[in-house]
Amino acid sequence: MTEGKLYYGIGEVAKELGVNQSLLRYWETEFPDLRPSKNKRGTRNYTQQDIELLRRIHYLTKECGLTLEGTRQQLKNDKSPDKNLQLVETLTELKTFLIQIKESI
Repeated sequence: MTEGKLYYGIGEVAKELGVNQSLLRYWETEFPDLRPSKNKRGTRNYTQQDIELLRRIHYLTKECGLTLEGTRQQLKNDKSPDKNLQLVETLTELKTFLIQIKESI
């Protein structure tokens, strides 16, 4: 996501993570630390910190195969960023780039 923006909408975040908006709303109910601000209309505004937490949740549940309880425990026990998460994100970006090159050939 482009740095510099203070808040991101749920659609932008869902697209960035490759998940449905409903999954993000569900994760809000399952992870107490995930509390995006909402305006008077109920529109969610995610900060960069919220997005980093969502990336960790996504990585632990989808990539590592942890249950929601296992993910909660992992987040509770380890507040430091996961090096593997950063590696997976970099490789995912590289894969996307290579697919774009392949399609343009």
